[in-house]
Amino acid sequence: MTRRTTLHKKTLLAAVSAFALLLDADATVVAQTSQALPAVEVHAPTPRAVRRVAPRRNAAVTPRATPRPVERRTPTTPATGMIGSLPPAYAGGQVASGAQVGLLGNRGVMDTPFNQTSYTAKTIQDQQARKLDDVFANDPSVTVTVPRLSGFDRVNIRGFSVGSEGYGINGLYGIASSFSLASLGAFERVEVLKGPAALLNGMPPSGGGVGGSVNLVTKRAGEVPFAQLTNTYSSISNFGTHLDVGQRFGEFKEFGVRFNGTYKGGSTELAYQSQEVGSAFLGLDYRGENVRLSADIGYEHNRVTAMTRFVDIAGLPSVPAAPDARANYMPSWGFWDSESRYAIVQGEVDITNNLTAYAQAGIGTSNTRYLYSDIRVTSLDGEFNGLSRRNNQRHERTAAQVGLRGNVDTGPINHAINVNAGASEADVALINVSGATNFFSNLYNPRSGPVSIRDVGAPRTTSLFDLTSVGIADTMSVWNGRIQLTAGVRHQYVESESFAMGTGVRSGGYESSATTPAYALVIKPLENVSVYANYIEALEAGTVVGAGYANTGAVLPPYRTTQHEMGVKVDWGRITTTVSAFDVMKPIQRVERSGTLPVLTQSGESRNRGVEINTFGEVTDGVRLLGGVMFIDARQQKTENATYDGKHTFNVPDTQFTLGGEWDVPFVSGLTLTGRALYTGSYWSDQANTVYGPSWTRYDAGARYTFASPWNAKPIVVRFSVENLLDTNYWQASTNDGYIILAAPRTYMVSTTFNF
Repeated sequence: MTRRTTLHKKTLLAAVSAFALLLDADATVVAQTSQALPAVEVHAPTPRAVRRVAPRRNAAVTPRATPRPVERRTPTTPATGMIGSLPPAYAGGQVASGAQVGLLGNRGVMDTPFNQTSYTAKTIQDQQARKLDDVFANDPSVTVTVPRLSGFDRVNIRGFSVGSEGYGINGLYGIASSFSLASLGAFERVEVLKGPAALLNGMPPSGGGVGGSVNLVTKRAGEVPFAQLTNTYSSISNFGTHLDVGQRFGEFKEFGVRFNGTYKGGSTELAYQSQEVGSAFLGLDYRGENVRLSADIGYEHNRVTAMTRFVDIAGLPSVPAAPDARANYMPSWGFWDSESRYAIVQGEVDITNNLTAYAQAGIGTSNTRYLYSDIRVTSLDGEFNGLSRRNNQRHERTAAQVGLRGNVDTGPINHAINVNAGASEADVALINVSGATNFFSNLYNPRSGPVSIRDVGAPRTTSLFDLTSVGIADTMSVWNGRIQLTAGVRHQYVESESFAMGTGVRSGGYESSATTPAYALVIKPLENVSVYANYIEALEAGTVVGAGYANTGAVLPPYRTTQHEMGVKVDWGRITTTVSAFDVMKPIQRVERSGTLPVLTQSGESRNRGVEINTFGEVTDGVRLLGGVMFIDARQQKTENATYDGKHTFNVPDTQFTLGGEWDVPFVSGLTLTGRALYTGSYWSDQANTVYGPSWTRYDAGARYTFASPWNAKPIVVRFSVENLLDTNYWQASTNDGYIILAAPRTYMVSTTFNF
């Protein structure tokens, strides 16, 4: 491919060269720093005017000189840097006071012209989150659309699908696991940005950044040596251990090491189902006077038996009653087995106090083998059929970016200028073979079914993606930051090739490009009030028109999604509330009839409009709230022959509500009671709006108790929680037309954390 050998490689070479310069600069700065350290001086005490009275036998003894202690220097990260300057937690500790806003760098909540929430490691640990689904349960804008142990992570944000292959790690997208993140021990923050983000993050390899994006921030060693062991249990008999240790080294503690290791295994709350997860994550960092470096290495192995999948109800007049989730109607022969690895290096050099250069580069691989069957329900009595399928996949990804962050005044206007260039590449290999015969069973009385296929061998490359982009943004502020205007643009190049799954023969490919602007405004009429508005776009790779159309072989242009949003944020001192309204327009494919063969175009539209209300923080001492509500109106527009114009977009509930609370019991020191309510409104499960998906409500409850260890006086924390307290069986909306998923039954979880 032409551009792969030119523009893409040039960008990658630029990233590597820039990172090499960071390393050279690091060596120079370290040498200069060591030479510039003040010498340790020894001073004799100053004689006093008053004569001492001492015994004669000690008169000749000279007082011993006392050395001056070496003062420890703590390097500070300037506003233009990001490594080592994680925004602190907000009151209550569940949410951070700021987050990384892609190209714009770290921003405080009140200075961010978007709706973004950053969940802390404390929230992950206290809520005993097993995967990202449990963290997203705190956010009314996020809906999980795959079963818990399906092997994949996929959610809807503002009604649009976002997959795990599009998640970022430390702001670098395209490196995270293409499958499910089954362990969260390595992450300090989970940052959820609502809405398109082409300017901020570029186009994710999956092209799924329409509704929002997720960034995972890895843990770093703190100032104080840290060692923590957490033992976990979840029903019905799944036990685990998580080790988290960190320490800094060097004369000025400039070197940091943080390690997180997790293992858990055993039966889940579903019949015949078990899960085994092993993971190891290592984080290294260096903090110099003007240079900061870090490296992260991660590994995860996830194996599930009797994996859960989707349920197809297409053709039924209504949604069947939800069966007993604990009974597990899925065939016991199904399994999922995956391994994921990643490595990321990044660095920053402060060229001046107001200018920082940075670079990041990473590589990730994900491999899986799984045997499964989707379920097609044929009657309201619960009868269904399925076909066993064997699927092997391999995903290999690289990504890099280089950039500059600067801050300069021009008269009364301050400019925060950000420029970066990024590149990513993905190689996806797939082989998928179906069995010879169907099996039959029932949702309410499961029967065992045969499996008729064996291993299918190593997968072949089915697609290649090359993405390169250049972005620039300027945030202009006046009146001590009370008025901030951000304007930016990103130019994105996309190259794609596809290959036949069975033979590896090239079946198509294209090259395309697009420019995506963005504008955002923040006005602070009061110190604690921010009024904001934005216009921003998302970009997805266009598709090659397949056979059966008059324009077969044509390349549709990149899908350009636009968002208009405005909102108000109020920081009440210890609790913050946000109210925002959004309007997102996404193009969709549409078939147009003209002549003998139809023409496939990109002229259809899907429009999601809604209002979000979010809150987090402490209402009063010992009482914390986290959650909110979203009302959304998702509609199809400009469909083929206007067939579905004005109809609701399938599997997008009209209301999503979640509110969690914590109460530190004042009359029992160390005891905290927790609770949460989740409600999802009704939805249409099909494009024609003929099958209505019912609403559902879930309640969670728990408690934790903290007390001092009798052997080292450090805290020990015991946690107990119950998800789906009332053991309600209910269907959840899925991603595809006519598909639904069954929610998990009542689940008990216990954990104990020891600090050393």
